[in-house]
Amino acid sequence: MLTYADIDSSKKGFVFELDNVLYPEREYLLQVYYLFANFIEFTETVPSANELTWFLKSAYEHHGTQGLFERASQMFGIDEKYRDNFDKLHYTARLPLKLVLFPGMLSLLQEMVIDRKQIFLVTNGNPETQLNKIRQMEWNGLEQYLVVYFAEEMKAKPETDVLEFILGKHELLRKDLVIIGNSDTDQEFASGAGVDFVYSDDFTEQKS
Repeated sequence: MLTYADIDSSKKGFVFELDNVLYPEREYLLQVYYLFANFIEFTETVPSANELTWFLKSAYEHHGTQGLFERASQMFGIDEKYRDNFDKLHYTARLPLKLVLFPGMLSLLQEMVIDRKQIFLVTNGNPETQLNKIRQMEWNGLEQYLVVYFAEEMKAKPETDVLEFILGKHELLRKDLVIIGNSDTDQEFASGAGVDFVYSDDFTEQKS
């Protein structure tokens, strides 16, 4: 497992993705599904919140997020009119539990802050949804040191527009940065920009 000490000390800034890099996205989605299930039980009485929560969790773990509402609708006869509620919860949900950083990432960020490095959070996905996640993360005081960019407000990664903007605005050179991610998209993003890349899993004890 890598630690901060393994990174070239001459690097001035670090660029992170959010989902499954700093924290497990699963923890956000399962809470969204729990809230939706409770809404359906309150509104329609059936299915029960427990039953629908279990189904959504199982379907997500086996098939991912694609077509999840349709699966639940077919299984329980959930009216199409509730699709909008399901979608909106992804960016409006007030979670029962705060989101928690991977321990390895928390330590890494804390050491970067102590060493006065610049930390950038550059995330793909719907900006409203991503902001909702960020606001409900237990940052342990680190939030004041983060500079956040929503890539889709320029061009989604792996397009490098947002990185070019960061280089100019923060007066950095490509050699000054490291991109820390866990996907082919992030690796392509780094490669296209000519910036060093490290897999986030190398800093965490559990795979995301």
